[in-house]
Amino acid sequence: MRQFALVTQWELEAPVNAVWDALYDVERWPSWWKYVLSVDEVQAGDASGVGALRRYTWSSRLPYRLSFEMRTSVVERPYRLEARALGELAGLGRWTLSQSEDLTRVRYDWQVVTTRPWMNALAPVLAPAFRWNHGQVMAAGGRGLAAHLGVRLRPSS
Repeated sequence: MRQFALVTQWELEAPVNAVWDALYDVERWPSWWKYVLSVDEVQAGDASGVGALRRYTWSSRLPYRLSFEMRTSVVERPYRLEARALGELAGLGRWTLSQSEDLTRVRYDWQVVTTRPWMNALAPVLAPAFRWNHGQVMAAGGRGLAAHLGVRLRPSS
């Protein structure tokens, strides 16, 4: 298995609660995030969403799709959302939000290992392409979220 530690940062001219609501409502991601093909609830969580299990199917800039499940482990509205992945990718994803005046900063930490045999076999050579692909998918998410909220996405600094 090949391990990746990937960080994405977005800055949106939006209130933190609006950004939180859009990120928390994962079943609607396919309507604004072009690479999210589907999000299906497998198991409901508690009242805050902890314990929820969802199956995600993603496309990408490279010619492959990935499917994996994520179980929500932390919900701290409106600042932190965390889930564990299992399936074709396994690891931890963490959304962290902060607000300064009219700007919401979003950070996504994705600590994941590949589990597909072909990815593991090719990871020593294709790791840069996998990182690039992740960056492209996440950049599209930032643009899509900004459009969904009707706000401006500031260039990353």
